[in-house]
Amino acid sequence: MNNPILRILREIGSFVLFLLHISSHLPRMRKRLLEIVMQMKRIGVDSIWLISITSGFTGLVTLVQASYQTSDYIPTSLMGVMVAKSTMIELAPVLTALVLTGKVGASIAAEIGTMRVSEQIDALETMAIDPVDFVYMPRVIAGAVMVPLLTIYANIVGIFSAYILSVHLNNVNSFTFFNNMKNFFLPWDLWGGLIKGFFFGIIITTVGCYAGDHAHGGAEGVGRAATRAVVYSAILVLMMDFVVASVLYGA
Repeated sequence: MNNPILRILREIGSFVLFLLHISSHLPRMRKRLLEIVMQMKRIGVDSIWLISITSGFTGLVTLVQASYQTSDYIPTSLMGVMVAKSTMIELAPVLTALVLTGKVGASIAAEIGTMRVSEQIDALETMAIDPVDFVYMPRVIAGAVMVPLLTIYANIVGIFSAYILSVHLNNVNSFTFFNNMKNFFLPWDLWGGLIKGFFFGIIITTVGCYAGDHAHGGAEGVGRAATRAVVYSAILVLMMDFVVASVLYGA
């Protein structure tokens, strides 16, 4: 099939069918609780330090940029409001997801790709073990749960780091910083970011599983699968970010 449009449509259709196949196994997830917990640990707990560094510096640079760009018309006492809203709505969920595409998405694709090219997936099917139920579904559920939780953690670290810098850079006291943040806080600021994180988690893990499942060609094919997982996940995360933001905040 040489037509690029037809190849893209075929790839999209194959991915949608793959996602639906995983969704059909959700009623059986109670049988895979141990595997789900193990994947939650790999996706969430093992990413704490990476998310800490990323979100910490995100909060710092957000405050510096906000102070510079709005110094002429917004009081420094409201810098915390700007940092909190931008972090909860956009920066924490999106940057967390983009970081995890490189760590989690590539790892899942490489792991499953190795299983595919070494015929371990075929061996599971020979033993009447459904790889979707045993391998793919626990990773997708773990991603859907842990990415929103990591987003909450990123919110806390990012806002706290901005607060520390605001105290030293703008001489804003703690009460002013957090009281203004509370006064301008809207529940959808937080929930919107968590909804994004939920969809991002599904995207990262599903694309990683799909890329690994379709790996071929030995070690080189596994490398290509990991690369595709990172690139496609990042693109889909940004597309989903626009869709969710349009639905929640477009009005």
